[in-house]
Amino acid sequence: MLTKFIIAAVIYLAILVFLLRLTRVKEKTTSNYLLGGGNIGAVIGLFTTAATLFSAFTVVGMPDFFRTHGIGAWIFLAVSDAFMVYGLIRVGELLRKKARRLDFKGMSGLMKSTYGSKMAGYVAFGGAVVFLIPYIAVQISGISIFLNAAFPDTIPVWIWSSIIVLIMVIYSETGGLRAIMYNDTLQGILLFIMIWIIGYNCIDHFGGIESMFAKVKSVNAELLSVPGPKGLFTPQFLIISAIAIICLPFTQPQISTRVVIMKSSASLRRMAIGLGLVAIFIILPTLFMGMYGAVLYPEATTQDFIGHVLLYDQGSSIAALGLVGLIAAAISTSDSQIFALGSELRSLLSLDDKKAVSITRIFILVFAVLALIFSIVSTEHLVLLARTSFTGTAMMAPMILVGILSSKKLSRLMPIVTLVALLSFILAKIGIIPVSIGSLQMEMLLFIGLAISVLIEVLVMSKQKTE
Repeated sequence: MLTKFIIAAVIYLAILVFLLRLTRVKEKTTSNYLLGGGNIGAVIGLFTTAATLFSAFTVVGMPDFFRTHGIGAWIFLAVSDAFMVYGLIRVGELLRKKARRLDFKGMSGLMKSTYGSKMAGYVAFGGAVVFLIPYIAVQISGISIFLNAAFPDTIPVWIWSSIIVLIMVIYSETGGLRAIMYNDTLQGILLFIMIWIIGYNCIDHFGGIESMFAKVKSVNAELLSVPGPKGLFTPQFLIISAIAIICLPFTQPQISTRVVIMKSSASLRRMAIGLGLVAIFIILPTLFMGMYGAVLYPEATTQDFIGHVLLYDQGSSIAALGLVGLIAAAISTSDSQIFALGSELRSLLSLDDKKAVSITRIFILVFAVLALIFSIVSTEHLVLLARTSFTGTAMMAPMILVGILSSKKLSRLMPIVTLVALLSFILAKIGIIPVSIGSLQMEMLLFIGLAISVLIEVLVMSKQKTE
């Protein structure tokens, strides 16, 4: 398999180099380097957004998530994605209008301008850094560990991580956002093909979907109902997770930037609807993979199960494609997120454009190094870390949505409350404050508090209008 993997990897890298030469930016400005020229169509917009959403945790984490907790996530994910698409169309158009009016350079800068306060910009930027760097790192770490398991005694895990980060940095620094988006398109197509081939093979093992679920029922019937065998899918868990997913287009800067730079409103609508469909079709085969593991490898470790479903139980050619697909999935999300953090920093800089972009490129490298360091020491499970990342950034959603939707002068209430919520969420995760009070989880309490703050802000604005 090593030979086939090397051939597939070389072909993949050759295509990346071709795309890099095709999209390389000579004169690097905020518009053409950080915002990709600000004029992307529905097809590129769809694939680049999908690739930033569905990454290593989709391929590695979701099958194990279904294997462990059952199919309860399926309906909830479908409903959440439908609401996300609706919000992306309705709120996305308002974001585009406000971004054009306020010279958009990044969501942090937009919050700074909207609230008339540097604090709002720093809260948005700080929240993105704190929750995206660990998420990027665990993706890199997870794929590196998997590659090390596939090719033991070849090179250490940290060298695999370094190679992945090096590819990301070279591609991002040289080509800018447009190169990343074309790269994402390639990686999104590769991921889609790879995951469906493996998903189909898992179904074929049982002779069909009905036979597969019948076998799962005979092994562990609780996997086919909620709250699942481990009781994870409680109403609070589902509500909190749904909020995190629905808010992704506006709380994750790599996605919000793509919303802003869509060519037209029609392109945005087509991209949003396509994204909802792609989400369903990418997650569906991970369900088949999870059910396959629930029957054949119910007691296996995550690494052992994923090793079998992606490598050892597949033909060598499919396994090689799967490995390249995993690397592509990790890179497609990680380079977009690292680059987005650089763009967010630039949006807070009041400097000459050329100098600001130069500083941003330096910090893109800094963020990549931080992610590499974190990847070497991180061990957390992919799906649960992904949910932590999404939930953490979702704490910023009320502040961001009020900033997008309001045309009135805003107070500092939302930035202050958001900062308190972010700090409380972090303190709860590291065990300094309780993770729940009574029957309510800390995340639910924080979202309730943020919702009350939004209501107070709206009432204050209404009173100002009356006066």
